[in-house]
Amino acid sequence: MAVIHVVGLGPGDLGGLPMGTYQLLKSGMPIVLRTRIHPVVAQLEEQGFAFEAYDDLYETIDQFDEVYRQMAERLIEKASQGTDFIYAVPGHPLVAEQSVQNLLEQDVPGVQVDIGPGQSFLDIAAARLKIDPIDGLLLLDGTTLAGRMLNSAVHTLIAQVYQPAIAAETKLTLMEVYPDDYEITVLRAAGVAHEERIEQIPLYELDRVPWVDHLTTVYVPPMESRANRLRDPWEAIDIVAALRAPGGCPWDREQTHESLRKYVIEEAYEVAEAIDAADYDHLAEELGDLLLQVLLHAQIGEEFGEFSIRDVFERLAAKLIRRHPHVFAGETAADVSDANQLWDEVKQAERASKDSPRILDDVSLSGPALTVAAEIQKAAAKVGFDWKQVKDVLEKIKEEMTELEEELRAGDDTDAADEELGDLLFACVNLSRFRKKDAEVLLMRATRKFVDRFNLVESAVRESGRDWDSFSLDELDEFWGNAKIELQDKN
Repeated sequence: MAVIHVVGLGPGDLGGLPMGTYQLLKSGMPIVLRTRIHPVVAQLEEQGFAFEAYDDLYETIDQFDEVYRQMAERLIEKASQGTDFIYAVPGHPLVAEQSVQNLLEQDVPGVQVDIGPGQSFLDIAAARLKIDPIDGLLLLDGTTLAGRMLNSAVHTLIAQVYQPAIAAETKLTLMEVYPDDYEITVLRAAGVAHEERIEQIPLYELDRVPWVDHLTTVYVPPMESRANRLRDPWEAIDIVAALRAPGGCPWDREQTHESLRKYVIEEAYEVAEAIDAADYDHLAEELGDLLLQVLLHAQIGEEFGEFSIRDVFERLAAKLIRRHPHVFAGETAADVSDANQLWDEVKQAERASKDSPRILDDVSLSGPALTVAAEIQKAAAKVGFDWKQVKDVLEKIKEEMTELEEELRAGDDTDAADEELGDLLFACVNLSRFRKKDAEVLLMRATRKFVDRFNLVESAVRESGRDWDSFSLDELDEFWGNAKIELQDKN
């Protein structure tokens, strides 16, 4: 069986080369380097060591994933020839070494991978920065950095920041969480005599550092100030927990799922209002208020052992994956109609698994009445219980109007009249649905139109210097007509 001995060359010069690695290099076995671009390589060559290196892959392949995949393939191919050899990588074999991970994933008969010694750059970096990793340390790759990976509460080291373009991308990603002038530290060749360079700079200058290269690491210290951590989603979760804790806010501490119910509805309506007004700065604020309701319910749930915010995240993520088989499970959806059909099929399967045979069981009766009515009608329509065309719906509206008029003639304060009025509204929702319009939106639009016109009527009344009750209905109607004309001219 051929053995690939994987060793680390340490973080810098010969002073950081582990003795076990040095002894293995002197064994006479062939040596393969991931890259020659490392301070210790030239020093070893001066001592007579010879190497084979895979730098040509960096020069011919654009994607790093592919580079490291082909490195692993080359190593396996070399080992399949039956010869033991050494594969030497910078630092430690198991720290920021994708080619080694790819190699370990291979399961080739007759080839054994032996992980040997090495010293990671983490040791030198922690010593130079005077930080203790046990306080919390996040090690990230600058070539794959994303804002969701960041945690502003812990020490953060970003490796592989080896060129100005990556430094620029790293800066922009960090600015999603940290202030533009947040002080960071740039380390180059830490532990390498005469080459080490460490400077503290404001974050916005990161892409202006001229000496960034393959030995560069960026350090971002934890944010101590709560005001600076407000963009971190978990900060809001911690704040809500503090509000509910002993010594927190008396109002927040006494809330229950039941007492908060009305606020969930109220905040949802305020979100809708911000959408209608196309005020997106206000929308961000209102979405935060709605999220607060989610966080409060999750905190209460956790306190009583019912569920936690992670349960909320998990169930949402699982449902999104389950309801989108055309994205996550190999199904196809050519258009919105196909996607909706797949969504409905999954919902039907979920309903069947709950032994719920009734068609309308999955339609929630909570929410705005117009919206609930539309959802009930859609559910019934899926099994064919629906009008065939718009003219049928119009006839139904006329029928309900006639029945309402008859009840009102009989007496305007009867339960029957109320029932017929409800039927008329339900029929109007049906017409909105047939026209593929949201009845809730249409009614709100009409309400806003009334508000705008009434405001102009009120202005006219004020300008007259007279009281409302001094105007006849005809005079007010004239103001109303003028308001309609004025608003039409503005539009």
